[in-house]
Amino acid sequence: QVQVAESGGGLVQAGGSLGLSCATSETFRRHPMAWFRQAPGMGREFVAAISKYGGCTFYADSTMKARFAISRDSAKNTAYLRMDSLETEDTATYYCAVRTRSSDDSCYFRDQEYDYWGQGTQVTVSS
Repeated sequence: QVQVAESGGGLVQAGGSLGLSCATSETFRRHPMAWFRQAPGMGREFVAAISKYGGCTFYADSTMKARFAISRDSAKNTAYLRMDSLETEDTATYYCAVRTRSSDDSCYFRDQEYDYWGQGTQVTVSS
């Protein structure tokens, strides 16, 4: 059974840090992965992506690249998102996505390019 499960969300003060984890099934250990987020009343937006062998990482913009870090541990079938210098605007539900269709060692940043999604983990940044 396909499984994608996020964890690590919570409440943090502005300027603080959080680390999110995305645990997946064994069959996903060599597939591109990404993090997206959705704030209340907003559409889902891309945050960061990592290629299947980790050779590529990509972020939504320079601000996220400066504050966030995506990584993966294929031996553990897990991807991570480290978030530093959090801002109230980062408040959202964060989703992990896995691409299972054919792909090279590239990053993918459109939600339609991913095939499986987790249920999300809530991140709340207070002022």
